[in-house]
Amino acid sequence: MAVQLNHTIVHAYDKEESATFYADILGLPSPTTYGPFREVRLDNEVALDFLQVDEVLQQHYAFLVSEEEFDEIQNRIVARELTYWADPFEKRPGEINHDDGGRGLYWLDPSGHKLEIITVPYGGWPA
Repeated sequence: MAVQLNHTIVHAYDKEESATFYADILGLPSPTTYGPFREVRLDNEVALDFLQVDEVLQQHYAFLVSEEEFDEIQNRIVARELTYWADPFEKRPGEINHDDGGRGLYWLDPSGHKLEIITVPYGGWPA
C-alpha cells in the first residue's frame, strides 16, 4: 500500500460551525460525528476532523478542485460576501491567480485558518 493521508485534526473555536462551513463552501456531504470530532470527508477519502479548542493557531489547507468546482466554490464565497484574495499575503483582494496554468484563490474559515482552492497542483501537472 502506498502512503496516503487518512485524516488531520483541524482546531476550531466552534467545531460544528467550522465543519458545516467547510462542507457547505466546498460542496461536500454534511459533517458526521466521530468521537469528539465533527468530521468532513473529502472526495479522496481524507477526513478533516474538527476539534473544538480555546486557542487556534492559523493553519493552511489547500484543496485541488476541478474547473467547475472552482466556479461553484467561488460563487458560494461571493454569495456569503467573504473576502478572498489571489495571494496568501492578502495583497490582491477580490482577485484570483493563474499560477501553474490554473486558477487559485484564498479565504479564511470561521476560526481564521487560511483556505485555498487550486485547479492545477503547484508546479503544474506531471508531463
